[in-house]
Amino acid sequence: MSQTSQTRDALKFAYWVPNVSGGLVVSTIEQRTDWSLEYNQRLAQTAERAGFEYALSQIRFTAGYGAEYQHESVSFSQALLQSTTRLKVLAAILPGPWHPAVVAKQIATIDHISNGRIAINVVSGWFKGEFTAIGEPWLEHDERYRRSNEFIRALKGIWTEDNFTFKGDFYRFNNYTLSPKPVQKPHPEIFQGGSSRAARDNAASVSDWYFTNGNTPENLKAQIDDIRAKAAQNNHQVRIGVNAFVIARDTEEEAKAVLDDIIRHAHVEAVHAFGDAVKEAGKASPEGEGNWAKSTFEDLVQYNDGFRTNLIGTPQQIAERIVELKSIGGDLVLTGFLHFIEEVEYFGQKVLPLVRELEAQREKQAA
Repeated sequence: MSQTSQTRDALKFAYWVPNVSGGLVVSTIEQRTDWSLEYNQRLAQTAERAGFEYALSQIRFTAGYGAEYQHESVSFSQALLQSTTRLKVLAAILPGPWHPAVVAKQIATIDHISNGRIAINVVSGWFKGEFTAIGEPWLEHDERYRRSNEFIRALKGIWTEDNFTFKGDFYRFNNYTLSPKPVQKPHPEIFQGGSSRAARDNAASVSDWYFTNGNTPENLKAQIDDIRAKAAQNNHQVRIGVNAFVIARDTEEEAKAVLDDIIRHAHVEAVHAFGDAVKEAGKASPEGEGNWAKSTFEDLVQYNDGFRTNLIGTPQQIAERIVELKSIGGDLVLTGFLHFIEEVEYFGQKVLPLVRELEAQREKQAA
């Protein structure tokens, strides 16, 4: 296998940008993580040196569930891009508050400024209270994904066509030409998450990447196989990112003790409030299988079921589990940490080299 194809097939790594206060767990445990720009710029530089390819900035418009303060995702992403040279930053976008014409223009400009290092994560919406607070209509579950589908199709059209015309139920364009278009060809990467049938169908038809919530390898494989089969029917290709909260320590006992400590100090009221909101969103899908529909209290202490992926243990244990995620069809691991800067650095030094060794071993065996 050539060097080029090995590089292309290597697992990619992303991290959640803590541009929202409260860190990545709903717990009162100490977190040496900060939502400030200065901290996040240092984190982005650390992650880039450690071997991370992507960073995902979060979008929140209102406080709640331990997140009292929030920096806006697009402008924050641009600041991180200006502090790095290789890292690609994903700005989370909410259809509803954002119109695709505005997003297309913003992202095209940032793409030029950053020399092709911006991407977006289209968030269909789970927080009804947030939409209500800012006066945005709250659509039914599948309608939110239908809107996202039009949103993504409109973005792709604006970024790749002149005199773009689109007649949808949510968005309409009449001979619109964006100039200049993005540096990236055919367009900046478009990510999207979810677990429901509507979310998977959307990814299998229009998205470049699909983010899953954390889960067991068996459940993840079923999701990935389903999406890939649907995508093939649509003559479409989609890559898969798996969410995971990483607790890497020198011993398994240390790692498990940290997990126990996080859960023991869970902010019970905030976890229950978050659980009520997200389970309403998850169960609102017709089949009742959306994100968080089956999450336990312990799962919800980490926003995206990251504990369930079980990247908790020694560097060797975590590396082996990561390579197992690749074997079931994962292309990227989206990571969260308790103490971001120091743990991202540890991950880069102790875990990533083992992942690359295991990948190389498996390539040899396959050959």
